[in-house]
Order: sequence, then C-alpha cells, then structure tokens
Amino acid sequence: MFNGFLKVFIPLPKPTETMQNLTLLDGKKFQITIQRLCRQLIENHNDFSDAILIGIQPRGIYLARRVAEELQIILGKPVLQGDLDITFYRDDFRRREGPLVPNQTRIDFIIEGKNIILMDDVLWTGRTIRAAMDAMLAFGRPAKVELLTLVDRRYSRHIPVTANYTGIEVDSIASQKVVVSWKETDGEDKIVLLSEAQ
Repeated sequence: MFNGFLKVFIPLPKPTETMQNLTLLDGKKFQITIQRLCRQLIENHNDFSDAILIGIQPRGIYLARRVAEELQIILGKPVLQGDLDITFYRDDFRRREGPLVPNQTRIDFIIEGKNIILMDDVLWTGRTIRAAMDAMLAFGRPAKVELLTLVDRRYSRHIPVTANYTGIEVDSIASQKVVVSWKETDGEDKIVLLSEAQ
C-alpha cells in the first residue's frame, strides 16, 4: 500500500576547501521522512496491538517519541513507547575516562512475546544496537526485534547490523560526524554532516 514511499539516498559530496558542514535534511522534508517511516511501520504492524517502540538513549528517544506521536495521529490511539539506557552494556564502557552517568530507562510494560522496534537516530558501527539488544533482554524475550534509524551511515559497520526502516542513507568517512537536531531540545529539526575543513 505504501510502496510508493522511497528511501532517500544521499551520496557523499566531494570535499572542498570551504566545506565544513552540509545539511542533509531539515524543515518539511524532515517531517515527511518521519511520516514515511510511520507509514512503513503501519504496513507491517497494522494497529500496533503487538508492537512496541523503544528508543535508545540518549538521542534515539527523540526519534521514538516523534514516531509515537505521529502514529497516534494516524491511528487515532496511543502506541506503547519506552526509553532504553545502554551505558553499562557497551563493549567500551570500561575504557572511558571519568565516571559514567547512565541515562534513564523507562520500560513500564511487558515486552515478552512482543514485536519490538528499536530506534536510534544514527546507525554507524552497529555496536550501540548490539548493546541495546543485551540491555533489552533484561526485560524479557521479544517475539521479534526490528531496527528503525533516521540516518544509516553505510560501510562503517563493526557488527553486521541492518536497519529494517531507514530515513536516509549517507556515505561518510570516519572523520566525519552526522548530527541530528530535534526541535524539542535543539530548537529545529535538522540532520547535518560535519566535515573537517580541508
């Protein structure tokens, strides 16, 4: 039904001497991308009676909350949505300097036997997703786990993870950074590719 909605692929631009950042998505196109992801979710999960959205802390929670709000508008009813902290499940947490401050986990429902859609703003190495899988299993064993990401940084995986739902795909190198801003916390919806000045 919604096969007309296509993923957006953004090729990596050729660097120039003055290029420091490039806006990949903002304004109305940002909102259209969120709406497209919601339609794709509805196509697979119907009324969400057996599906739950879980945002990965710290930035994936804004994506999950925005998707949950949009789904409520479309479906006319709320969908279950939670926040998951992965601080002590990361494979590099012992290597970080200084004390770690975990974020809040908010999962006040049963996930056993449910279809879970994990959400993060940027998919890069895949290590965050592996940590989220471990953290999530402390709350039960889902029937199925899917991944939704707003930005897929391709060709940078350390772990073989693929998103089921993707907003945009970006080819980037390790020295670049993708930053997703949300109007709830940053004042605007925007995705920017930051590059070192040449």
